[in-house]
Amino acid sequence: MTALQGFSIPLSPTGDDSLLTPPPWHFAASALMVDFVADPERLQRHLPDELAIDPEGRCAAVFAEWQWRSDDARELSDPAYGQFSEFLVLVACTWGDRPVARVPFAWVDDVVAMTRGWVQGMPKQMGRIGMTRPFDVGRVTPHKRGVGTHFANARDDKSVLCEASVNILEGAAQDGPPPALHTVPLVHVRHDTAWTGDERPDQLVMSEVTDVEFSPVTSGEAQLSFGNAPMLADFAPTRVGDGHLFDYAETLVRGRLSDGATTNIPTV
Repeated sequence: MTALQGFSIPLSPTGDDSLLTPPPWHFAASALMVDFVADPERLQRHLPDELAIDPEGRCAAVFAEWQWRSDDARELSDPAYGQFSEFLVLVACTWGDRPVARVPFAWVDDVVAMTRGWVQGMPKQMGRIGMTRPFDVGRVTPHKRGVGTHFANARDDKSVLCEASVNILEGAAQDGPPPALHTVPLVHVRHDTAWTGDERPDQLVMSEVTDVEFSPVTSGEAQLSFGNAPMLADFAPTRVGDGHLFDYAETLVRGRLSDGATTNIPTV
């Protein structure tokens, strides 16, 4: 091999042309999350054998607008490069006796975010995500986590994937706890598509995160519906719970083979 370098492809003599910078990566997001319940038997089909579905079939749909940067903050001088939006489905499950969560499907609107997901074992695809953009002045939209209805949707190039809303009523508490499915570890599957015939088998991995922060959480009545994408048919809600609005931050340090040691959850 020639002396090509880089954290990810494309490799180059200097290593400066990689699509991904080396971790740690720092993230902050505004999120809209809706809890729902789906058929546990259908959900189990989307889990590796090592994971057991939550008997209640608890899930969540998460929409987020992210800002990120590398450790040297190079992305901040080009704001658009360090921003992306995301929609994902969280499924509650257990690994042994430990509560965890699995992301069977996710969509982002940025190729760097998609590639970073693949490195982690998160099955990210390209899509378009829209969220109500709050302002603290004017009457265009509800103020941030303020009274009114906040909307989000996601679509790919074929169809609408998911539509959600959270209605915040006058007097709604502004200091609720973080949603339960956002406080357990995520378990991913790193999958090497067979190409040479001697690749490693699939591996369960976790992402190690630090500096996790939640803003106060505002919750309200939610609406949620999935479109007609066949891959999401098994996630049809049998019951929709509350919706939540909050900000979230973390530093993604590295991945580790899953040994149950990490206690925080990355969603990027």
